[in-house]
Parts: sequence; C-alpha cells; structure tokens
Amino acid sequence: MDRLELKDRIGIVTGASRGIGRATALRLVRDGAKVAFTYLQNEGMARSLLEEMKEAGHEGLSFKGDVRDYEICRGFVEQVKVFFGGLDFLVNNAGITRDKAFMMMEPSEWKEVLETNLTGYFNMARSAIVTFLKQKSGNIVNISSVSGIGGTSRQANYAASKAGIIGLTKALAKETAGYGIRVNCIAPGYIETDMTASLKDDLKAKFTAAIPLGRFGRPEEVAAAASFLLSGRSAYMTGQVIKVDGGLHTSW
Repeated sequence: MDRLELKDRIGIVTGASRGIGRATALRLVRDGAKVAFTYLQNEGMARSLLEEMKEAGHEGLSFKGDVRDYEICRGFVEQVKVFFGGLDFLVNNAGITRDKAFMMMEPSEWKEVLETNLTGYFNMARSAIVTFLKQKSGNIVNISSVSGIGGTSRQANYAASKAGIIGLTKALAKETAGYGIRVNCIAPGYIETDMTASLKDDLKAKFTAAIPLGRFGRPEEVAAAASFLLSGRSAYMTGQVIKVDGGLHTSW
C-alpha cells in the first residue's frame, strides 16, 4: 500500500493494547495515520504501544477507559479532536469473552459481554458520528467475528454480540452513506491472540483441521484488512462484512 494513502488521517482504535487492536493501530501508523487508542487495564502494554507508534512515525494518544460508559467515550472523542485537530475514522475493536455452556451462563455474564462488545461499539460510533456528519466524511470499521455468522458452541453471549455488530454495520452504512460516511465490518476467524492462546492443544488442532488454509491467522492479517477498508482503495464499499478466516466460512 502507498504510505501516503492514509497520511495524516486521524483515527481511533479501541481495545488496542493487545492482539488485533494493537496490530491494527501499528499498521495504520505505519501507513501514515495519526492514531489514538483506548485500553482498559494493561498500562504497561499501552505505554509500549505508544513507544512503538512513535518509532513507526507518529506520536499517539492513549486513553484508559471502559467503552461501556457513553460519557467516557464522548470525552475521549473530544480529546482526540483537540489533540490531533480532527477525526477521520474509528475502528471499533474492544471486546471480551465469557464463554460457558448456555444453561450455566449467568445473566451477569450475558450482560457484560453484550454491553462491552455491542453497546461499547454503539457508544464509540455514536460519539464520533456527529463529527462525521458535520464534515460529510468519515469511516468506521467494526471488528466482529465469524462466531457472529456461524455461531460457536458455548459462546451464545459472544456470538449474539458479534452478530449484533454485523446488523449495526449494515444499518448504519445505509443511514450514513449519503453523508460520505462508510461503515464496514471485519469478521476474523481463529487468530493468534491471547484469547486463542489459552486453548488446549487438542482443541486447537481440531479447529486448525477445519480451516482450509490449515492455520490460525495473525493479527497483522486482520490489520491489513482494516487498513484496506480505511483507504481509498475500498471507496465503493460500505455495509460489507469481510471474513478473514482462512476459508472457514465460505458461505455468507
């Protein structure tokens, strides 16, 4: 990709201290963007990301806060606009899992996942959308999951939240396209992150066997898709769900 394509574009990546979010923030900075990010707990990882971002080309901005809190999200968006002088894109990535058999799942475990993974996306998008509407431009990339497409056993809460993200993406894309705003979604499959690192070897082998490309993906491969969707090369794409899953789900 031409580094100049995202040169000085300003954006936010949520949940970026680790995994897909971290890889995405770094990729976008290397592609020329100015990036702010949120994290919830790991200050050490957040500080190291800021250092890597600076080495990659731009000083970043970090914000510790919970995306479940709408007022915190609004405050972060305003802080980014003051710090960088504007806002061009948002990558909604922050998410959690609380996997459990449905009959054993507590209401609190359902609520926590839905509030973080779905309501958190609403909070950030709602906080950014006014700016995008006023300037008649903007770009939102939502990170969903193939679990939201095909479902995953013992992940009813997670799958429901990720399916909701797909619905949010499609509805918001139609609502805002006339204002020059694009909204797309990435649905990763099994990616090498902390979330999958805890899988037992036999289970990991079972999942790998089901993937046509024969391996788990890398966070950098999801980040590449995000970079594409934020670039002019995808200018005629909105409301789309891009699967980065090694061929795991070849139908819709």
